Amino acid sequence: MKTILTTLFLSLFYLNVSAQFVARMEVKEPIEGVCDNDNVYALFGSLEGQTQASCGLDDKQMIALLNEKIAFIRNNPKYKDKGMISLIINCEGEVVVCKMDNKTKSEELDKQLEEFFNALENWTVGKLNGKPVDSVLLFSFEIKRGKFVK
Repeated sequence: MKTILTTLFLSLFYLNVSAQFVARMEVKEPIEGVCDNDNVYALFGSLEGQTQASCGLDDKQMIALLNEKIAFIRNNPKYKDKGMISLIINCEGEVVVCKMDNKTKSEELDKQLEEFFNALENWTVGKLNGKPVDSVLLFSFEIKRGKFVK
């Protein structure tokens, strides 16, 4: 009897542990350009079966490109700030929304960041269990001494 109960317990525990965590974004108003407004996901590349949308740059490359391309940063060498930009990439790999979530202290910087991310091309679509899905991607950053550091 002990063996049966232990086996049953371990089986139930394994089923709960192997369940996949999937975060779905609540869409209050339809988003033009997404494939399915009811299923826009925040994907976590570290979880099995989930692949985040990507523009093909790792964090280090992204930071280097931001420091190179954002004029506001080059013109303000002592600037310090932080923020986050939100991107929605549809199931075809197109950026359909790009906006500052946590704005910086500068409207000019926010505008340049949105233009920068809108100009990135060749997005790889996010996937859930191998199927292309609409996904939201958050990119947070910090600026110290006039340089993006992440």
